[in-house]
Amino acid sequence: MAHVYSSPRYVFYGNGALEDAAQTLAGFGRKALIVSGMSMIRQGHMKALTDLLESLGTAYEIFSGISGEPTDTMILEGARIYREKGCDFLIGFGGGSPLDSAKAIAVMADYEGRISDFNGKVIERDLPPVAAIPSTAGTGSEVTQFTIITDTANDIKMLLKGKCLVPTVAIIDPRFSMASPKSVTAASGLDALTHAVESYTSRKATPFTDMYAMDAVKRIFKALPAAYADGDDTEARFSMDIAAYEAGLCINNASVTIVHGMSRPIGALFHVPHGLSNAMLLTTCLSFALDGALDRFAALGRAIGVANERTSDEDAGRAFIEAMGELCRTCEVPTLEAYGVDREAFMAACGKMAQDAKDSGSPANTMKEVSVEDMIRLYQQLWD
Repeated sequence: MAHVYSSPRYVFYGNGALEDAAQTLAGFGRKALIVSGMSMIRQGHMKALTDLLESLGTAYEIFSGISGEPTDTMILEGARIYREKGCDFLIGFGGGSPLDSAKAIAVMADYEGRISDFNGKVIERDLPPVAAIPSTAGTGSEVTQFTIITDTANDIKMLLKGKCLVPTVAIIDPRFSMASPKSVTAASGLDALTHAVESYTSRKATPFTDMYAMDAVKRIFKALPAAYADGDDTEARFSMDIAAYEAGLCINNASVTIVHGMSRPIGALFHVPHGLSNAMLLTTCLSFALDGALDRFAALGRAIGVANERTSDEDAGRAFIEAMGELCRTCEVPTLEAYGVDREAFMAACGKMAQDAKDSGSPANTMKEVSVEDMIRLYQQLWD
């Protein structure tokens, strides 16, 4: 079966990537809507971008109303500003939330309905150009055809998808990720790990995605502990930037599986950040998935050196999952209880969360049949 490989039209990466992308940005339009959060302004990074646009003679409007993970109301507000201020292209600048938001605002730029109208559908629209400039190493939104937006009326995180959502350009400049605090470094890095592992063990995996996923996993196991321990470690930071990009390409073309499916409802109902909820689920969900893709998990275990060719596939796969657990402990991932989630409320929501996870479609990519009842049991195991 033939596969279509999807990626941004342009990718600039490395020191000075923003300046190298100047002429590409200048060709996108007359006025940009910069979609961001207040942290990029506080850290001084916004000035680097606006100075560049001013030097190009490109007008801009800043929408810094993305606080936390994006909701449908934030997107509507951004789309309103985009139209009223006469913008004709977008720049998502910051973590995964501003990048996801920029893509969603592009969908709503000339659409009068609700963003939830696109839930469960493949979006096929002509969108204005979108430039994605990440400040965290993890979500991969700078390269993917997905955006995750919370539907506030129904308490669900919508997975919106369509090749038109792939940003026109990705600009990966390591200076913007240097200021990420330890908690963000951990959550985003473990999100990237989840992307790489899930795509490698997905029913939709291809030789192209396998290549990037394997490299991303090896990079993350080496670089994430270093970046977490020392945020000024430029080599570790840039290696994580590359791993996040690789893992983003992987999910863009091979999708995700059970972890992401079960993670989104936790975020929607209990407001646990996406990368962190992935990390909380990682070993529980993938221990369940292990026997459906034993050879693949074993290959990952051998790749990171916790097993060798003499190790059985079962032992190598289990050693890999144990290594993921150790990495989560190194990054001080809390339990649901330690994070402050109420156990009784969580247990009461297990049925809804499991159904929402199934409806997202992601668990079906797991190389093992996954039922609603299986996912209810896995949610309950998080408290054992």
